[in-house]
Amino acid sequence: MTVRVLAAGDHFVLPHLLTEALRESVDADLEIAELSLEWPDVPFGPVAEVREASGTEDEIIEALQGVRICVTQMAPFTERVLRECPDLALVAVGRGGPVNVNLDAATAHGVAVSSAPGRNATATAEHTIALMLAAMRRIPQVHGDLAGGTWRGDYYRYDSVGLELEGRTVGLIGYGAIGSRVARVAAGFGARVVVHDPYVDPAALEGIAEQVDLPNLLAQSHVVSLHARVTPETTGMIGAAQIAAMPSGSVLINCARGALVDYDAVCDALETGRLFAAGFDVFPEEPIPAASRLLRTDGIVMTPHLAGASRETAHNAARITAAEVGRFLSGKPLLHCQNPEVFAA
Repeated sequence: MTVRVLAAGDHFVLPHLLTEALRESVDADLEIAELSLEWPDVPFGPVAEVREASGTEDEIIEALQGVRICVTQMAPFTERVLRECPDLALVAVGRGGPVNVNLDAATAHGVAVSSAPGRNATATAEHTIALMLAAMRRIPQVHGDLAGGTWRGDYYRYDSVGLELEGRTVGLIGYGAIGSRVARVAAGFGARVVVHDPYVDPAALEGIAEQVDLPNLLAQSHVVSLHARVTPETTGMIGAAQIAAMPSGSVLINCARGALVDYDAVCDALETGRLFAAGFDVFPEEPIPAASRLLRTDGIVMTPHLAGASRETAHNAARITAAEVGRFLSGKPLLHCQNPEVFAA
């Protein structure tokens, strides 16, 4: 029997990547239609009750008529979409969490939802290291001067030169798929790595890092990098008091979530010299408001929330979602199901 599938891609996870992965992974007769959403050319945002979605309810409803399975990254699956697409049985979302899906409504309508955790772990870890090195060696500032035609020999002054990673202590808050990769690379540079993660398996640290509590991590670390999820306990976990507990002249890196950090406290610490530099890929408000202190404080290296963006990430998202489709059609359990109760109904 032919299974109708919608590959609702965008300008990052391209529709044809989803289609190719499905053809390679799924041993079934598939009729695949492609839809290209406008993200990132048009920013994602809330659609009805879901957030971080691209496209409109009407657009998705029209494309989903008669479709049993949808693979996507950004399409909005609201209560209305799920209600008006009765043939739908599986939504495979190619991102770490299906924030573009109303999970309660999906369960109520008997639609299984899966995600693609770890798809961007390598990209984010490598970007973290890149920000770390760029901040420590002040590469963007030096490049900016040189690109503007100024050869700054004074950057060789002792108080202007950068810092080395080798021999320093790097503290990682969080040791999941991303933090563990950062740890291995930092250790390869010759850094000593300490970790604060109450959920880590001690065996996973052996030969790479050592577990410490947060106060000890802050007190020891010349570089602190955040890899934690946002929870009520972690929101604002790095503020003025925590920065004051770090060695003078330290570096702070955040490629996790903007809500983890008090950015005004970071700007204060950079202006006073308490922090040597900072590297950020995530912010409390995105895009950054024009009046933000982050745009006028020296010593910050910034990228626009693209740490996880690599061509490999796009291929990984397609591959992981296609594999879930294959499991679903062969009657096997989904590896990354977000609402397993749908199968018990």
